[in-house]
Amino acid sequence: MTKGEKGAQGSAGKFIKPTEPLFPKTPHQTDLSQKLSISSKLCFAIGGAPKEVAASATAFFLQIYLLDVAQINAFQASMVLFIGKAWGAVTDPIVGFFITKTRWTKIGRLMPWMVGCTPFLVVAYFYLWFVPPFINARFIWYLGFYCLYQTLITCFHVPYSALTMFLSTEQKERDSATAYRMTMEVLGTLVGAAIQGQIVASAHTRKHCPTHNMSAGYLGNSSGAEIVKSLVHSQDYLSHAVSVTVSSVSPVDKINFVLFCTYAADLKDHFQNIVLTILVSAVISIPLWQWFLQRFGKKTAAFCGITWIMPFTMMLVFIPNVVVAYVVAVSSGLSVAASLLLPWSMLPDVVDDFRLANPYSKGHEAIFYSFYVFFTKFAAGISLGVSTLCLEFAGYDTAACKQPAPVVYTLKLLIGAAPVAFIVTGLMILVLYPISEDVRIRNKVCLEELR
Repeated sequence: MTKGEKGAQGSAGKFIKPTEPLFPKTPHQTDLSQKLSISSKLCFAIGGAPKEVAASATAFFLQIYLLDVAQINAFQASMVLFIGKAWGAVTDPIVGFFITKTRWTKIGRLMPWMVGCTPFLVVAYFYLWFVPPFINARFIWYLGFYCLYQTLITCFHVPYSALTMFLSTEQKERDSATAYRMTMEVLGTLVGAAIQGQIVASAHTRKHCPTHNMSAGYLGNSSGAEIVKSLVHSQDYLSHAVSVTVSSVSPVDKINFVLFCTYAADLKDHFQNIVLTILVSAVISIPLWQWFLQRFGKKTAAFCGITWIMPFTMMLVFIPNVVVAYVVAVSSGLSVAASLLLPWSMLPDVVDDFRLANPYSKGHEAIFYSFYVFFTKFAAGISLGVSTLCLEFAGYDTAACKQPAPVVYTLKLLIGAAPVAFIVTGLMILVLYPISEDVRIRNKVCLEELR
């Protein structure tokens, strides 16, 4: 048995004799084993920031915008959010499939998708935040543009995230590029939350409760939401997918967090600074988690990072004062950094494991990345739809400056108990994640031999 044949057995123990190069180079491809320069990592990372600006704005503010600015009822808002997310989830594997069938062009196989969808994405995003003059058909308006936005963001995000596999064959270089990308995406989140938060808060104040200073509360509320929401991304592939699904339902959904801070906590005057604290903490923490995962392994890092947030989430619900809020902000930033970095760092290892077991399968990177996003969006859609329906049943009033006690109680459950329960479930599933550090190192050696 030759050296290459031994390496072709893969983690599944299958014996496959390679008859051709596992990763044939295209005319446009450079040596992928070379070390990536800082400028290359930055150029890759910057591409994720604009998408995150838009994604964070919709994640933080779309629910409260639909309820209190566009003033559609809670049931219709829940349908817009659920159907839109479900539609986005369905389009992910479809787009991934079509990407695998795309022929190479002068700018590659993935770039035409990103460039081609961007102008239409801008138009769809604009009209998603536009209040039409008619009232009766607003539900159809927002449902249509939200589904269109989800489709177009998929056409950008799936090929962009799949680019990670084409940057380098070295796992450390891909992990480093992912860390750069997550740093830029957190900064994009900050920009999206800040700019869109001021716009939505201004519109909310003019249409609603003009005697209250709501802008600070809205901006901070939403941002905090993103933080806590991000807390739950654990991975596996079967285990990766199921764990991500469970944990995505669990986050203190960004959107629910906005409402929690607006109607169930008296922190409006401090939330702008709290938001900045959370995001700065997340940016600073990403290099820490990058070092931690290299030192102790990705699975251990995922457990530590995701578990860290649970006690602090409960503290905010039961002790909503300023000091606790800042402590939670710093702690949330640590967990957010882990939940952003680790899932995307683990996914290339899953792809490599699949490559060893199926060396003749080509162009499948987009499929893996699209299914990961599918499970995340699917879970988020269920969580958004169900949580908004819970508010409808609790008696949420779109025209009120204060909400009744059942709504406040429901928001506390959605922010405290529900996230913790789902995080615990996701961590239990993460135990089944099969790619340990030993397996990852073995896969790396086998792939190097095959190349």
